[in-house]
Amino acid sequence: MDLNRIIQALKGTIDPKLRIAAENELNQSYKIINFAPSLLRIIVSDHVEFPVRQAAAIYLKNMVTQYWPDREPPPGEAVFPFNIHENDRQQIRDNIVEGIIRSPDLVRVQLTMCLRAIIKYDFPGHWPAVVDKIDYYLQSQSSGSWLGSLLCLYQLVKTYEYKKAEEREPLIAAMQIFLPRIQQQIMQLLPDSSHYSVLLQKQILKIFYALVQYALPLQLVNNQTMTTWMEIFRTIIDRTVPPETLQIDEDDRPELVWWKCKKWALHIVARLFERYGSPGNVTKEYFEFSEFFLKTYAVGIQQVLLKILDQYRQKEYVAPRVLQQAFNYLNQGIVHSVTWKQMKPHIQNISEDVIFSVMCYKDEDEELWQEDPYEYIRMKFDIFEDYASPTTAAQTLLYTAAKKRKEKTLFKDQMELLLQNHVFPLLLSNLGYLRARSCWVLHAFSSLKFHNELNLRNAVELAKKSLIEDKEMPVKVEAALALQSLISNQTQAKEYMKPHVRPIMQELLHIVRETENDDVTNVIQKMICEYSQEVASIAVDMTQHLAEIFGKVLQSDEYEEIEDKTVMAMGILHTIDTILTVVEDHKEVTQQLENICLRIIDLVLQKHVIEFYEEILSLAYSLTCHGISPQMWQLLGILYEVFQQDCFEYFTDMMPLLHNYVTIDTDTLLSNPKHLEILFTMCRKVLCGDAGEDAECHAAKLLEVIILQCKGKGIDQCIPLFVQLVLERLTRGVKTSELRTMCLQVAIAALYYNPDLLLHTLEQIQLPHNPGPITVQFINQWMNDTDCFLGHHDRKMCIIGLSILLELQNRPPAVDAVVGQIVPSILFLFLGLKQVCATRQLVNREDRSKVEKADMEENEEISSDEEETNETAQAMQSNNGRGEEEEEDDDDWDEEVLEETALEGFSTPLDLDNSVDEYQFFTQALLTVQNRDAAWYQLLMAPLSEDQRRALQEVYTLAEHRKTVAEAKKKIEQQGGFTFENKGVLSAFNFGTVPSNN
Repeated sequence: MDLNRIIQALKGTIDPKLRIAAENELNQSYKIINFAPSLLRIIVSDHVEFPVRQAAAIYLKNMVTQYWPDREPPPGEAVFPFNIHENDRQQIRDNIVEGIIRSPDLVRVQLTMCLRAIIKYDFPGHWPAVVDKIDYYLQSQSSGSWLGSLLCLYQLVKTYEYKKAEEREPLIAAMQIFLPRIQQQIMQLLPDSSHYSVLLQKQILKIFYALVQYALPLQLVNNQTMTTWMEIFRTIIDRTVPPETLQIDEDDRPELVWWKCKKWALHIVARLFERYGSPGNVTKEYFEFSEFFLKTYAVGIQQVLLKILDQYRQKEYVAPRVLQQAFNYLNQGIVHSVTWKQMKPHIQNISEDVIFSVMCYKDEDEELWQEDPYEYIRMKFDIFEDYASPTTAAQTLLYTAAKKRKEKTLFKDQMELLLQNHVFPLLLSNLGYLRARSCWVLHAFSSLKFHNELNLRNAVELAKKSLIEDKEMPVKVEAALALQSLISNQTQAKEYMKPHVRPIMQELLHIVRETENDDVTNVIQKMICEYSQEVASIAVDMTQHLAEIFGKVLQSDEYEEIEDKTVMAMGILHTIDTILTVVEDHKEVTQQLENICLRIIDLVLQKHVIEFYEEILSLAYSLTCHGISPQMWQLLGILYEVFQQDCFEYFTDMMPLLHNYVTIDTDTLLSNPKHLEILFTMCRKVLCGDAGEDAECHAAKLLEVIILQCKGKGIDQCIPLFVQLVLERLTRGVKTSELRTMCLQVAIAALYYNPDLLLHTLEQIQLPHNPGPITVQFINQWMNDTDCFLGHHDRKMCIIGLSILLELQNRPPAVDAVVGQIVPSILFLFLGLKQVCATRQLVNREDRSKVEKADMEENEEISSDEEETNETAQAMQSNNGRGEEEEEDDDDWDEEVLEETALEGFSTPLDLDNSVDEYQFFTQALLTVQNRDAAWYQLLMAPLSEDQRRALQEVYTLAEHRKTVAEAKKKIEQQGGFTFENKGVLSAFNFGTVPSNN
């Protein structure tokens, strides 16, 4: 490759006049062999102008991230997509580490991203040598190569940072070499406080943090090596920052390498303490380490942190993130007696002189409030600001200390007096900040039990007054949160505010329109739920307001760049959805809202804002739950067009709406053949494409719902199309049993719809690679998979299908061939139904006891010198050392037994309380066979064991019982008595308690 030609093209990309021609030149060249290594040569060359080297680095990074791995051609295509040639890849592997070591910072950052991508795809398989190469430069006598080689090692560790412990073996093998090496290196560097030395130390700390953040590799750090590391961290946290740094502006000091190095050392010790060093809060593999950590290091580190807080108290400068991490560590120490004993004498001073000072309103807060109150609101409610904020960390420390180590009851009774004497007067202060903070206090104590009703009335009135009358927007936002919280927590407060719902809602909408604050959007949602009746009368105005705000946000110039606006716009759509739910019984209101919502849906679809597709589909679903207007039927056609373009992966989000089209207004669905054609085409596209098996399960479910919903309504012409589609899908690879049973279920639904039609269809269908009719394959596949039908609906469907099969008079030979499996399979399915019911009852009881236990733990205090975690640790050990992860597995097990699949929510006529009863359906079929065809009946019954015969008798008894209950219900209703609620078949009969272990 001609280097000069590439250099000229790269130079052209920087000049707006030459950019298009230059980019065309590069686009024609990048696939030529040796192009990518040529870029690397340009990047490391000192003879090329720096902007060109930078452009080359960006181009190479984009090439490596896009074209490094080998890729397969798309389905149905023979041409392999472009990737960088192996010869070129090898040249880059051979030279990139040296490139990173030799390059200036701005270029180096692009090359390290290239290296990360290469390690991700090539290590250890194609490039084990990277370890030796980094090690060679780390051992170099020239310290100039150390930073680059440490950055390379950091990329290796970062690649494995979030992987599970068992996937980190290649990293652990490499770190057997590197960890002792970097420990030795940092110990040599510690006495040297020059900029370059501390920069290297900081990079070593970042490597250590990435290594231990999510899993502590105990095989690498025994007690002795950990003690050396802890001494290193302690030294860095404790050492003095050079005094000349005080000459630098305070806003810029946190970026200085000396403070950053301290920050990373603190980050590590706080993480080690929180995740691996707190007995009782760790998983079983860290039990021993946590005991050792607490006993050996916790107090020594804490001593240094108390010293840092004292420096802050003496008005010495401490970087905000250092302060924040110190608070985080101390917060962890409160619950352990050994660290609490050391902290306890200082906690009063820490609270008064440090925490109070950090939480105070500062000059820069006042400046921001005055200059840009909306930015002040955004900053105060930004969760990312909270994550790194010393104020939030200080607040958490104070909260934990008060919750765990103080006699709370001493203060509880005095809180009402505090509000009355100090907070209420401040709500009328001349200072906006004090009014806002007073609202915040009201919010914090909104669940207080008020003894004097007048105090509660005052609290609510003052919050409302601040919301509606205050001129300062930050006060209004805090007042909105306080008022909503009081209304949600205090029944009386809700009553007081009933007459004022309209002005309150109008003000909340005004605040949202002005500030676009997501917290206030949430307040509106909660208020709508609290005042559903009152909201119905103002719903149209509110929705119109919200729609205008949404339109403004979506069409604003900066919408694309600001993530907050997306969150806020999403909040508006959720709020409108809540309004629709609240007014669902008010038909005339819903009709007016429909027009507003359709305009929103239209706007989102026109602008192709796919991040809101899920929300607009939810709106459309809410608008079709009780009836479907002509406009909503038109929307089906529009959605079909969108689906064709870019909505393929949104099929599962469309499903609730599509289910409504089928079940809510079946007559209109069938009045125009186009409707069914659209639904079938969508399902076919999903089942024949690569949308994934979850979407395919939903598509098959929709076909099943259509068949069951339209039984007796003349869709015979659709049955062969539906059945052929799902059976063809079964001939291609199916990974999950859920998709397999869902496809079978479509055919079973067709059997229920019309047995002769299905059998005729099976005889006619010709599948690729399957000569002859497929009846035999279908029956055999069904029999093999009867144990895969889970949940209530699927089991019921399978039982009904098998009952029809055994009752057929013109049986295909394939049914005769499986005669011995039919009744045992049905009994197995009934057993599954019985377990589902019993487990639901058990889980309901457990859920209640979990809530009670959580309430008790929430209010638990620990006395001054006790260890909070002793009981927890013992409980965990007596639990065979099961940590949190395994307890979560238990929860998963409950879910598995319940087997309430996502698809069960899409109801069919068979799921109604007065629908076909599977117990009676089966027993009736068996009795019919017994009376009509004794020989076939004998064949069906012959394989049953004694246990199975007892189970069959139980099913007969239960069928009779259910028949009696159903007849009694019907009789009462006919006589004008009360109507039974639809509680579902399972709860109609208690199968008895779960068997004990005795």
